[in-house]
Amino acid sequence: MLVSPDRSPPLGAAFYRVLVVQLLSTLADNAFLIVAIARVIELDGAAWLIPILKVSATFFYVALAPFVGPVADAFAKGRVMLASNAFKCCAIALMLVGLDPVLTIGLAGVGAAFYAPAKYGLVTELVPGSALVRANGYFEAVTVSAVVFGVVLGGFLVSPAMPDVSDWVWMEGPAGAPSHLTAGILVVLGLHAGATLLSWGLADSRARYAPRPWQLGAMCRSFLQENRILWGDALGGLSMAVTTLLWGAGATLQLVVLRWATEALALPLSQASYLQGMSAVGIVAGAALASRWVAMRHAARLLPMGVALGLSIPLMLCVETVPAAAVLLVCVGGLAGFFVVPMNALLQLRGCTLLTAGRSVAVQGCNENAGMLLMLLVYAAATAAGMGVEALVLAFGASVSVAMALVWFAKRRYLQHAPPGA
Repeated sequence: MLVSPDRSPPLGAAFYRVLVVQLLSTLADNAFLIVAIARVIELDGAAWLIPILKVSATFFYVALAPFVGPVADAFAKGRVMLASNAFKCCAIALMLVGLDPVLTIGLAGVGAAFYAPAKYGLVTELVPGSALVRANGYFEAVTVSAVVFGVVLGGFLVSPAMPDVSDWVWMEGPAGAPSHLTAGILVVLGLHAGATLLSWGLADSRARYAPRPWQLGAMCRSFLQENRILWGDALGGLSMAVTTLLWGAGATLQLVVLRWATEALALPLSQASYLQGMSAVGIVAGAALASRWVAMRHAARLLPMGVALGLSIPLMLCVETVPAAAVLLVCVGGLAGFFVVPMNALLQLRGCTLLTAGRSVAVQGCNENAGMLLMLLVYAAATAAGMGVEALVLAFGASVSVAMALVWFAKRRYLQHAPPGA
């Protein structure tokens, strides 16, 4: 399964600039989620509104999926990234004038939905297939590093350490008093503005695709056909099932860890967000190891690690101290990172081969975010029903293990017909 690193082509300056844009944008997105959660708490919102924040952010990834791929392929992907980041800036600015956080994060999700196929598609176009696993390792490491520091930054932005800027920018808090989150929102807005400026002038890969009809019905039919093509492919369907499950599990685990840290370890939100970032540290380490030592042709052999990942989650209930929790979450993240990078690279390569860069990423994003929506809605329903954190952790870990085992056994017969050398 493990191979020695090979000599692959250099990735190029354009790829590294995309990495910087991705770093800033992801940093801002994850900090904004913590700030939005704090805003719900500040406004005395119901507990089930917290997972609904993630649902709102994810909804447009699914609803706009038939259109974001054609848009990413119809225009230079750097320009799409520029427009998407600018739209997110406008959405976040609306929170400063009092827009509900669920609506604000949903509007930002519109920009993020168009941003996703553009960034991944541009990476696929700029990097040769022989270097795609290495590029994905760097990309995932940067992305998850941004998640780590974004979550930590979000915790700092909602802490009492942030200055009072109500004399310059007014945002109303409880009982008409100024909100202590105003400065944090301004920082998030500044990060997105930086990503927008850096998106200007991103390299055009010069990849061009045959034009498609822009009629609504034709686009939806084409998108359904593209889904069937990718799901029907032996390795494409396998990697799609795995990444869909992992993205759904990861989004839900993010909220599970926050709730567990606040209830079981009695941490405030600002400190719970730091602990949540430890799982992302592990993902960075796992992604780095995978990008160096796992060959793409061996990606399917990593499926048992998905079962182990689910079984490791309930170990949270045996932890009673913050240092032990941090170590456990690093290990859980390491399993996920080592597993997801080769599967994601395999899915991108098969998608680009069978479809186009933009359309394949749109299909991938739709399925992965549909998985996130489903798991987040189940989590929101369980929270609204008053399910305890211990029961949630046990049920979540068991669900991940069972689902991954089903994928493993269901896909074995397809692997027997995988394309030679894939």
